[in-house]
Amino acid sequence: MRKATLFAGLVAGFSTFAFNAAQAVEIEYWQYVYETRVKAMDQLIAEFQKANPDITVKQVTFPYADYQTRVIAANMSGKGPDVMQLFYGWLDKFTTGGILQPLPKDTFPHDKIESEFFPIVSAMKRGDDYYGLPTAVRSLALFYNKKLFTEAGLDPNNPPKTLDEFVAAAQKIAKHDASGNITVEGSTLDMGGQDHQWWREVLIRQFGGAPYTDGDSKVAYDSAAGLKALNFYTSLQLEKKIGQAGFMDEGQAAFRGGKAGMTIDGTFRLGSFKTIKDFEWGVTELPANAEGVRSNYASYFANGISAKTTGPKLEAAKKFLTYISSPEAMDIWLKTVGELPARRSAALTEANLKDPIYGPFLKGLDYAHTTMFKDEAAQRQNAIDMVNRILLEKQPVEASLKQAAEAEQEIIDAAKP
Repeated sequence: MRKATLFAGLVAGFSTFAFNAAQAVEIEYWQYVYETRVKAMDQLIAEFQKANPDITVKQVTFPYADYQTRVIAANMSGKGPDVMQLFYGWLDKFTTGGILQPLPKDTFPHDKIESEFFPIVSAMKRGDDYYGLPTAVRSLALFYNKKLFTEAGLDPNNPPKTLDEFVAAAQKIAKHDASGNITVEGSTLDMGGQDHQWWREVLIRQFGGAPYTDGDSKVAYDSAAGLKALNFYTSLQLEKKIGQAGFMDEGQAAFRGGKAGMTIDGTFRLGSFKTIKDFEWGVTELPANAEGVRSNYASYFANGISAKTTGPKLEAAKKFLTYISSPEAMDIWLKTVGELPARRSAALTEANLKDPIYGPFLKGLDYAHTTMFKDEAAQRQNAIDMVNRILLEKQPVEASLKQAAEAEQEIIDAAKP
């Protein structure tokens, strides 16, 4: 009798194990490699798996330069992620390529999305469908090195508020050797970083224009305002000599190394800049123009579900996306990466608004614009090429602007369905 009972218990235990194993599911989450982002996602995955022991999430990362290509290739081969990170500006490419599926409305009701997230979440909507949700949002701000401000005789607690003050401070900070080569930048000049956003969505508007019209489908910066904005930007190197494109390869590297007094960058840089030990730095809003006009650029990476994810994996993916777009996940992301929560209630807390670091970025969201890219990588490279023709090839500013406008219009038109 005892043997029969023991055998029955073993059978029951095996059956329970088999059932649990059958219910267990593994999904893959893909994002590009950025140390603090990977660290934050590792923490989110660990927390999610504690609450969902039947779901395993495997994080897969690739270098940023290869990321889009890897996702597209994986989709074509029928493999790849179940949940993936994507820049909002890649959405048209990903939907046209059949990479994403619309978010199920029963799990992600549109009224909830539109009432709880910042309005820029609408950039993830096409037709009647949303294709992704962000954990965090970004805006731009001016980072400044208080040590270099002090050395230049500037008040380290009174950063520039206008473009004129910005230029004047940068000229005082900038240092050159006997041959005229820059050794310390007053401000970084990095069109491949965030300067292309600063020029497009901030400077053009501050000089009285707009970068695009017709829902960002028609290039409008080939104008007097666009020309003034581009003249101002390129003069920072050619005439005012406050910085140099390519100095220390990247603007953020020059700032981190204490070789730049200021840099324009996004909230995503906070996590890595917090490791700086050689000097104290601060953050302030982007400089206004002489009339007090401000502008900013807001962006985000969203998370979407693969078009090929079905069945139990789809149910697991829905649960995971729900968690990584929750207030709890946003708080973890803010503390680890530095990017602002995408939900208004999680971001606009009294503590965040008063914070000397987060506050300027949150204020920037109030007057920020979000470019609706058709092909973000190509449009960004077009802006980089435009400036390089002026700085490196000595092409006249007006000619380079006209060439860029024509080239970008072709990019936009080619992306139309």
